[in-house]
Amino acid sequence: MSKAKHDGASDRAPAAETVADTEDFVTFIIADQLFGIPVLKVQDVLSSHNITRIPLAPPEIAGSLNLRGRIVTAMDVRLRLGLRPREQTTTMSIVAEHDGELYSLMVDSVGEVLALKGSDWERNPPTLEPKFRDYSKGIYRLDDKLLVVLDVNKLLDYDRVQAA
Repeated sequence: MSKAKHDGASDRAPAAETVADTEDFVTFIIADQLFGIPVLKVQDVLSSHNITRIPLAPPEIAGSLNLRGRIVTAMDVRLRLGLRPREQTTTMSIVAEHDGELYSLMVDSVGEVLALKGSDWERNPPTLEPKFRDYSKGIYRLDDKLLVVLDVNKLLDYDRVQAA
């Protein structure tokens, strides 16, 4: 009887280990490149909003918007990554928190939430574009695409940029 209990417990352990070994990412596209950020960093996903321009703000700061009574800084991630401005006027945004403030990360389109195994994560390869490498935690090689995992803290850390 105790042997049966032991076998049952050992059968459950790998399943629990597998669940703990995955991380969920909200995926999005910018300039035909697939990116992701951990779902735990995401507060909301928005379609186009009225954005008020902020005078003297860096070019990648599109302005601010009101989200349920909170002022949110809108950042054009394309410009932050050093890419050319988007041609389309409609964008999607992923709202993330950094140092107690909300930021609306403007992207070309938002995809799905993917659960990826931690064992499949890789460091940034030397061939990854330098403009992505600065803000990336690493990559996942998917069947047909490369998912670049953005580090939201680095992306939104202006003190680090000014010190450099």
